[in-house]
Amino acid sequence: MLHYAVVFFVIALIAAVFGFGGIAAGAAEIAKVLFVVFLVMAVASFVINLVKGR
Repeated sequence: MLHYAVVFFVIALIAAVFGFGGIAAGAAEIAKVLFVVFLVMAVASFVINLVKGR
């Protein structure tokens, strides 16, 4: 998940450099959403592992 967020971030940067504002904004938004999903899943995984460990 984090890999895809980084890929879309790089696509957004490249699109912004070449002047494709709409594509850059879309790719940046997708990257933000994927990063948030990654964070939620990572926190949930840590909490579940803490609860199971006891």
